[in-house]
Amino acid sequence: MALAGIDPRTPVLVGGGQVNDREDAGAEPVELMARAARRAAEEPGVPGLLTAIDSVYVVGLLSWRYRDAGALLAERLGARPRRTGHTGNGGSNPQTLVNMAAENIAAGVSDVVLVTGAESWRTRMKARAQGTRPGWTRQDESTPAADLLIPDVAMAFDGLTRAGLDRPAYVYPLFEQAIRAAAGRSHAEQTRIAGELWSRFSEVAAANPHAWTRRSYTAEEIITPTADNRQVTSSYTKLMNSNNNVNQGAAVLVTSAEAAQRLGVPRDNWVFLHAGTEAQDTDDLGERQDLHRSPAIREAGRELFRLTGTEVDTIDHIDLYSCFPSAVQVAATELGLPLDDPARPLTVTGGLTFAGGPWNNYSTHAIAALATRLRQNPGSRGLLTANSGYLTKHALGLYSTEPPSTGFRRVNVQATVDALPRRRSLAEHTGPAQIDSWTVVYDRSGNPETGMVALLTPDGARAFAKTTAEDALRRLTEEDCHAHKVTAQADATFTFED
Repeated sequence: MALAGIDPRTPVLVGGGQVNDREDAGAEPVELMARAARRAAEEPGVPGLLTAIDSVYVVGLLSWRYRDAGALLAERLGARPRRTGHTGNGGSNPQTLVNMAAENIAAGVSDVVLVTGAESWRTRMKARAQGTRPGWTRQDESTPAADLLIPDVAMAFDGLTRAGLDRPAYVYPLFEQAIRAAAGRSHAEQTRIAGELWSRFSEVAAANPHAWTRRSYTAEEIITPTADNRQVTSSYTKLMNSNNNVNQGAAVLVTSAEAAQRLGVPRDNWVFLHAGTEAQDTDDLGERQDLHRSPAIREAGRELFRLTGTEVDTIDHIDLYSCFPSAVQVAATELGLPLDDPARPLTVTGGLTFAGGPWNNYSTHAIAALATRLRQNPGSRGLLTANSGYLTKHALGLYSTEPPSTGFRRVNVQATVDALPRRRSLAEHTGPAQIDSWTVVYDRSGNPETGMVALLTPDGARAFAKTTAEDALRRLTEEDCHAHKVTAQADATFTFED
């Protein structure tokens, strides 16, 4: 098979694999990665790919700690990689790792790279509930620690944590509320839009053989609180949150075109990453100009389309990172994508609620699924976005079965994003302010527990505050409190002025 004008160093995705440990058989993360890697080699029917691996990039794990998961995995696969590495926490890391793998392949640093991750979180949580610990593999201190390829995304800031905003399940509802306010919608209208979006995602999951939850839900089922679908925040029920209670693994194999040819990968299994772009919005949420926008997604998307000479309307298959409905809505807005095009869903998996949200590793599943979709539809194009933290770090990739006319390129547009206006973030604020966005956290019995607000001070700085006062909780759950005047106290609480 001739390369037919393709640069031998052109990066190619040649296989992807996904696994679910539904039976809670107790498989540890490295075993799930091994199964996924074998499936990735089985997709093109070339088992020899595994022994040819020269680099193993592992997405950061939460359900178990290894000193060098990549080395342990390589041993199980019969590979002898020159480099192993892992990432810190962040959902954008799978696409960033594929961008990195492609860049290293194009530069001649690598030939065959395995990007993989897994979580056995469901098993681990069951063991914790029983007061036990799995007897999974432990590497002692004699095993050198793997390289840290990407550090943790920053998520802890005084202003946020003092107000109780210490996790994505509490922060992403702030984005949802900000989207609603900017659009001038009622709470009911915004909830319906989010529910219908998630219903469409569930329909994709129902048809996805690798999805954790393979059933479709109506919007009404998704937005209505029940015993099995409790209200988590005033914006989201349980079915609108990412589902991390899974045992899942995924892997993708990236090679040079020359290696793919040499190892016998059929040409119809080649998927090309045309370009990868990255950027991040401010680490500190308080510095964001608007909570319903993402300049980093917008600028990374523009650069991706410019590099590839692509218009958004010419993209056939899409997977937008989908930890919560607000994440999808923000990304779609910034990229110019409609939310409700029946011919072009915004997911190829079903998203983190239904396909499964294995912490940092969801997008490895999405990349594998997107590549398979492209192989089934030769000549089509696919777009993937991945997100870390609180809509903080973003990695995008544009894929096709056709080779890029100008070769692979990876660009970080951070300088452009950093030049845009940002607010002053206040760790503490005492005095007048107005509500910019808010959410109410519910307890497991369905009662409002804590209200959390993003505030704007008279000079335009941002602060955060909370309340447990019954009357304030009632107002936050029943009224449109956008722009309402409040007084913030030094202990990060607030009271309404009227």
